[in-house]
Amino acid sequence: MNKIAMVDLKRQYEKIKPEIDQAISDVINSTAFINGPAVRAFQEDLEKYLDVKHVIPCANGTDALQVAMMALGIKPGDEVITTNFTFIATAEVIALLGFTPVVVDVDPETFNIDPDAVRRAITPKTKAVVPVHLFGQCADMEAMLEIAKEYNLFVIEDACQAIGADYIFADGSHKKAGTIGHVGCTSFFPSKNLGCYGDGGAIFTNDDELAKQLRVVVNHGMTVRYYHDYVGVNSRLDSIQAAVLKVKLARLDEYAAARNRAASFYDKAFGNHPKLKIPVRFERSTHVFHQYTLVTDGIDRAALIDFLARRDIPAMIYYPVPLHLQKAYIDPRYREGDFPVTEHLCKTVVSLPMHTELDEEQLNYITTSVLEFVNQ
Repeated sequence: MNKIAMVDLKRQYEKIKPEIDQAISDVINSTAFINGPAVRAFQEDLEKYLDVKHVIPCANGTDALQVAMMALGIKPGDEVITTNFTFIATAEVIALLGFTPVVVDVDPETFNIDPDAVRRAITPKTKAVVPVHLFGQCADMEAMLEIAKEYNLFVIEDACQAIGADYIFADGSHKKAGTIGHVGCTSFFPSKNLGCYGDGGAIFTNDDELAKQLRVVVNHGMTVRYYHDYVGVNSRLDSIQAAVLKVKLARLDEYAAARNRAASFYDKAFGNHPKLKIPVRFERSTHVFHQYTLVTDGIDRAALIDFLARRDIPAMIYYPVPLHLQKAYIDPRYREGDFPVTEHLCKTVVSLPMHTELDEEQLNYITTSVLEFVNQ
């Protein structure tokens, strides 16, 4: 049996090695390492795949969120609402820019931001909401758009874990994650569903004027070379990473299908177990399974992870501490117990290996091992 990894990038690379190696070699031979033709080619492919007017490549997913907020003109002291159950980067950029992060609880079924909680958190200072499409499926974007319209808020999608997922509107129409709000952001970190071999990110929008401003911000605030009309940053996707991403983008739907096959295997093994709750599929979104996350009940989670580790099966906790209890983000407005769903999830979730290369032998070994522990 092949060694089990949380994300098996080596086996994935081996399957596409000739194309990847050629793509990297072409960039090196061109010596166009920054903003070269490879970046433009990937950008155009991604615009077509997402059916979005503008993709603005950048250096990483955190930069994507920061640049989006800078371009929207949010001011220090303004409030930005986001989910309490997410990776720190979502709140990090809000605080870094001098805005006030406002966190809200999540839906207990999908783990995504709760629209009712968003509505309750809105004040006259609220300027934007950042729904996170957690673990591979979309948040309730139709509800987010309705709230945003009612209160004149920007919607900034954090689609770093859900690129390729489809949101399904009430009328049956579809849009890709990250293309629904005013602006969307993604990461191309190597472990992401569409990952490069270093760091990378991108910003999406259908707004022509906003796209112009985003391009200015990512390039030192320049409108004309050496003329800086705005405060910007230096955030670029390098050409080698773009070349890798172009090869992998052509397989993104294939990769999502492989992840769904693995998820179905897990579902079948764990679906009826009283101590394990399998991921709930939101009926308004497809799922691309960036993570496969179980909620445990009456199980010593740390002991389970240790048991699996002794069998060379990795498992992770995403996320062990909610944002409002992180030391860097302690806020007198919030106390332990204020966000019961998030706090419960942080204490009970466990994520199993999930990637494109999982085979039946590995999946059988993982599920058998988990069940052996929870049944003892």
